[in-house]
Amino acid sequence: MTARQLLIVAHTPSPNTSRMAEAVLQGARHEDIENVEARHIPPLEAGPDDVLAADAIILGTTENLGYMSGALKDFFDRIYYPCLEQTQALPFASFVRAGKDGTGTLKAIDSITTGLRWRAVQEPLLCHGEFREEFITQCEELGLYVAAGLDAGMF
Repeated sequence: MTARQLLIVAHTPSPNTSRMAEAVLQGARHEDIENVEARHIPPLEAGPDDVLAADAIILGTTENLGYMSGALKDFFDRIYYPCLEQTQALPFASFVRAGKDGTGTLKAIDSITTGLRWRAVQEPLLCHGEFREEFITQCEELGLYVAAGLDAGMF
């Protein structure tokens, strides 16, 4: 059986956001996950072919001026039309590292993924305020839950 592909596209401009993306990847690679290959590609390096090859995607970004990072927006700009018709119902989840409230970032991601007709399989993970170690655990759980659902054929 061919392994299902989980793509993690996350902007990680700081040591803490790098740790968060690594935790998502670690959760997705949990020893109990048998048939999922997970990989992280930074948004400026990911392209339409990566999305088209994915069975599910996890998006990660910082909150920048009340919006997603420019890198994630650039990713969406480049993949939108090449993937629009071929990735409808693509299972996805997201995590946001926000200093303030993160609502503008969540709204922007929701708007674009709605346009792409992707299907959220987890509530967005919003990690806001001062950085806390629990963010790492929450990110690891996010990766695990999405990979487990993909592995079990739930989506």
